[in-house]
Amino acid sequence: MVVKVQSKGHGLSGLYIGPANVRRHFPRRTAVIELQLDDLRIRCKLTPDFWLGKPEICDSRLCAWLETKHMNRTRDRAPVRLAMIPEGEHAFRLESAPVRVRARAPF
Repeated sequence: MVVKVQSKGHGLSGLYIGPANVRRHFPRRTAVIELQLDDLRIRCKLTPDFWLGKPEICDSRLCAWLETKHMNRTRDRAPVRLAMIPEGEHAFRLESAPVRVRARAPF
């Protein structure tokens, strides 16, 4: 699944999963997920808001990892996208997502 790096104000705040991804990839009773960030594996709680229209994962370790990867820097200010790849039950690995190229309209 493709997710977006979320930024609120100054700095990064986590990942925006999106409602469709939540319905498709997260069983309703899931309280905690594991994220593989390179060699680091962390556990992140899913807040009640995750299920109520704010499908975001916020964690200070995740934010620090995103900052070290310079995920908040893009030339066109487009949201940074990451691939969240299943790695077992309630576990995912984060990797760079392929960049989408938009076709230009002919002149």
